Amino acid sequence: MSGDAHLLVAADYVVFAVVLLLSAAVGFYYAWRSRKQGTSRDFLTGGRKLNALAVSMSLTASYMSSVTVLSNPAEVYRYGAIFGYLSISYVIAVVYTSEVFLPVFYRLAINSTYEYLELRFSRATRLLGMLIFFFNLLYTGLVIYAPALALNQVTGMNLWGGIISTATVCTLYCALVSKTFITYDTHTIGIMFAGYMSVIIKCVILKGGISTILSDAQEGGRINFVDFDINPLRRHTFWTLVFGGAFTWSSIYGTYQPQVQRYNSCKSIKHARLALFINVLGLVCTLTSSVISGLCLYSFYKNCDPWKAGQVSSPDQLLPYLVMDILADHQGLPGLFFAAVYSASLSTVSTSINAMAAVTMEDLIKPRIKLSEKKLLLISKGLSLFFGIVCVAMAGLASLMGHMMQAVSIIWGVTGGPLLGLFSLGVLCPFVNSKGGLCGLVTGLAAAVSVSIIGMISPSPPEMTRPLFLSTEGCNFTTGSSFNWTTPLPTEPMWSGLHAVQWHSPSYLYFCVIGGLTSVIVGIIISLLTGGLRETVDPRLMLMKEDTLSYHLFKRVKDGVRAEEQRYQKQPTDDRRSILSYTFPSLGHGRNRQCWSAKQGGWNQ
Repeated sequence: MSGDAHLLVAADYVVFAVVLLLSAAVGFYYAWRSRKQGTSRDFLTGGRKLNALAVSMSLTASYMSSVTVLSNPAEVYRYGAIFGYLSISYVIAVVYTSEVFLPVFYRLAINSTYEYLELRFSRATRLLGMLIFFFNLLYTGLVIYAPALALNQVTGMNLWGGIISTATVCTLYCALVSKTFITYDTHTIGIMFAGYMSVIIKCVILKGGISTILSDAQEGGRINFVDFDINPLRRHTFWTLVFGGAFTWSSIYGTYQPQVQRYNSCKSIKHARLALFINVLGLVCTLTSSVISGLCLYSFYKNCDPWKAGQVSSPDQLLPYLVMDILADHQGLPGLFFAAVYSASLSTVSTSINAMAAVTMEDLIKPRIKLSEKKLLLISKGLSLFFGIVCVAMAGLASLMGHMMQAVSIIWGVTGGPLLGLFSLGVLCPFVNSKGGLCGLVTGLAAAVSVSIIGMISPSPPEMTRPLFLSTEGCNFTTGSSFNWTTPLPTEPMWSGLHAVQWHSPSYLYFCVIGGLTSVIVGIIISLLTGGLRETVDPRLMLMKEDTLSYHLFKRVKDGVRAEEQRYQKQPTDDRRSILSYTFPSLGHGRNRQCWSAKQGGWNQ
């Protein structure tokens, strides 16, 4: 391959601008149409009038952040298609959320998930949970940083200019009514998939078919699904991806404010549950696109890795590099791909900002200040503007956290696990009291922070992470490149030089597991020691068997079997004999003829 880099042309900028402007026009239209309607509650939850399809697409779009679009293919490129096992964890997490958390949260009709913590435990637990949630500002900053980094590398756009422009547009969306960004999500999910498919289809055409790409992946060890090693230090195995991924995604869908706020905006609990299950299809399609894109990356660069060759400064830049390598001759398609990256960022950041406004309103302002609905609505929009400004600063800090997938794992490990454990205790264990809940949350947080710090200071060695072989033997770069893909950017973590500790952290997917299990175990022990068995809890705050879909399915099957038994019992004896003789002919002939005796309740000779 050649080292000559390509830049976006006028057609790419036109496509990029038109796609984003059309999406913006849809949002502003719905905002204008509902400009005289709504309260602060409508602003935060859409008035609970949304249908399952719109919410499911919004749930998927909020998952498809710029980090997903750029980092997942790079993970597959470096560590193999085993990454696809995450799809199993999606199913487990959505079923757990639908059965455990959704019935309780929807019944309570709460705007903030942390409002539940005060109802179930104490005010202190609620405030601590809220503070942990605000740590996710770093994740939002990372999502803003990702498209700015990509655009900086392919357009020469100033990095901070990209960050500020992204945050500004997201903040404007959140200053509108909440239906706007959900409507925006339903349109942008198509844009995001279009960007993925443009890369995949072009790769398949250039390689002469998908079979060539799969063959290259097989030869390079990227088709590595058979790995059932239980060693927790291993980065990706069946168990880390399924078990660890299930904890992580359960924390996101079950306790993370933006996701709960979305399915709580449905018109009924049936629509909310259906939205979650439809969303699984979107998640699996997204992950499949990521895996195929990662295999395409390897097929093209199996003999000349751009990262090792110094053509990019981070693995997160590999997919944009491939886009400019194979689509530069098709004017407009590179612009479509970068519009997809940008749209993914807009969706996720808008969701996060709106959720932070909801949490601040419900947990800090409403309990202390009595205001009219009009003033509360204005404050909600003002909070969106405030958090948009904060996210710009967080984007700068996120740029110091290293590779994006590593940074995301640290953030979710610290915040998701302890909260998942706490909410699970609250919903499932009536004997867990406020002391146990608070102690469990604190110790779970301490455990998650500790293991994350260990992961930063002393990461697992290559024999545990097992990055797959990447070659530079086929590189043939020219020296006259007009564009530099290795612009100095803070892509390595600031703690990378600290390796004094000789013991290593487990897989990043287990960070959430450690925090969650610690929270559950400590919460149960402390509650039992402090009289938790005498605890009296409002039944509305607990999961009841009638709330679950599995209970109704089991009841329907049981009722069906019972009805069939009763119908059989009502049949005359001769009819039953004839049925048995027809079904089992051997039972009605010879000396050993048998028949069913209703009187004796068994078979008689």
